[in-house]
Amino acid sequence: MHLVIVPSRELLPPPFLVALAAARLQGETISAENEALVVRLFHAEGRSLVRLARLFVDDRDAAEDIVQEAFLRLARHGGKIDSIERAPAYLRSIVLNLARDHNRRGLVSLRHHATSGREIDVTDDVVDQLVRSEEHRRILDAVRKLPARQRDCITLRYFEELPIERIASTLKLSVNSVKTHLQRAMAALDRSVVEP
Repeated sequence: MHLVIVPSRELLPPPFLVALAAARLQGETISAENEALVVRLFHAEGRSLVRLARLFVDDRDAAEDIVQEAFLRLARHGGKIDSIERAPAYLRSIVLNLARDHNRRGLVSLRHHATSGREIDVTDDVVDQLVRSEEHRRILDAVRKLPARQRDCITLRYFEELPIERIASTLKLSVNSVKTHLQRAMAALDRSVVEP
């Protein structure tokens, strides 16, 4: 017999709990199964998703808001996912799309207050450490300027260290398309980083 420990919903950040309650008050049906899935994935994937969002947006608050919205969408629509194993890919896909929308519209953080008391702590985040050096800042800037699919593939492969098959699943592309986008992105990065 295996003991399975399910994370408590009380360990979710208060802003997320408030948003979940608000969605229910507005008449949205969020099943207990979807909520349990969200709690489990929040604890397993939350930090990674914030790091992923931070690669696309400069604002830490906005990255956290994007991840919160991704989890809310999963809570609302989790029943539409064919297989529970696809839920992390579904979340990454939502985060990428929301980050793109954020950058396209030039949005500011949904919350305009200090980050104190946040449950997701990204102060010593890998992205923050990378940005401290000028060379890494140039690389991140070059990655952000890539076409969307190339940027997504590079980010998932080299920053999130996902295998090509999972990238294909996340982005709903063929494995060969992912490889092509990676090759083109690497060539573009070589040109942009080498050139002054």
